[in-house]
Amino acid sequence: MNMSATHVEDLKNVMEDWKNELLVYKFALDEMDTKFSIISQEYNLIHGHNPIEHTKSRIKSFESIVNKLARKGCDITTQCAKEYIHDIAGVRIICSFIQDIYNIMDVLRQREDLKILEVKDYIQHPKPNGYRSLHLIVEIPVYLTNRVEHVKVEIQVRTIAMDFWASLEHKIYYKLQNDVPHQLTDELKEAADIAHYLDEKMQNIKREID
Repeated sequence: MNMSATHVEDLKNVMEDWKNELLVYKFALDEMDTKFSIISQEYNLIHGHNPIEHTKSRIKSFESIVNKLARKGCDITTQCAKEYIHDIAGVRIICSFIQDIYNIMDVLRQREDLKILEVKDYIQHPKPNGYRSLHLIVEIPVYLTNRVEHVKVEIQVRTIAMDFWASLEHKIYYKLQNDVPHQLTDELKEAADIAHYLDEKMQNIKREID
């Protein structure tokens, strides 16, 4: 089917809008990487302990954004994406100890260059399947040449044990196409409880050493 020149031009404009919008989210992640590098080094200097083992960041794929907008019943536009999807840009912070997670949140709360919009504490209140992590939605300014964009970023903060469990659970659900037998979900829940016990045990050992 031939497309008219007008339709082709409209499509090009739409794709250019998405390209530019996703680039802004990349800039936001660059900003967050810098912030966490500074937090990590300064915290280590002051407290003699680095709370951050490592970080991972990602931009949600265009396909995932479109699918999420469709599930929400929203128009497939960059404006709707900015308004209704808060995890287009995502950062995962991996810590050694549970207390490090809350220390990082406290540091972020004191910063004037970002605003915490939402907190979901799946450590104190784990999901039914055993998932534990601290989720934050923050908003940061991204300074462009001709304007300032206020961009939302999702931050997930978890321990090494929590991250190992979440990664394994994701792989299992992906391999089985979400059709996971009850026996396996029960074993995953048990594994999550064991991982949490390990986290608490290591936290207590560190507390005794300190």
